[in-house]
Amino acid sequence: MNGEVPNIKKWVVFYPVYINSKKTVAEGRRISLAKACENPTCAEIADCCNHLKVPNAIEIDKAYPRDFMQRGRVRVQLKKEDGTLWNPAISSRKQLMLQVAELVPRHTGRTKKQEAPSTSSAAAGSSKPGKGGRKKR
Repeated sequence: MNGEVPNIKKWVVFYPVYINSKKTVAEGRRISLAKACENPTCAEIADCCNHLKVPNAIEIDKAYPRDFMQRGRVRVQLKKEDGTLWNPAISSRKQLMLQVAELVPRHTGRTKKQEAPSTSSAAAGSSKPGKGGRKKR
């Protein structure tokens, strides 16, 4: 980048909600449920963008407008200043979302988290002791 600070205001905005399988389309998901991943973070999205060799910047202080409790977003530069693509396999926002959603479940931090609590989840499968349904008259 020739030592100069890039103007990230012109970069594409990427909220984690766009690829979150726990959200509905009305809540902001932009890809199909089958291709979405569960609760992605800004750091995971940025790492995936780095893996895809696409310049990015995390903005932690920004919030998603439809859900202001969801903090953080990632700015991504799809094209260089001369108009050529950084990654020829990614030519649009939608393709970037699909690629990142595919990579996030295989993220190193995510796989380590899933291995540790697997022993404690066996006892949590008990149901309520009472009867359900309608009362008989």
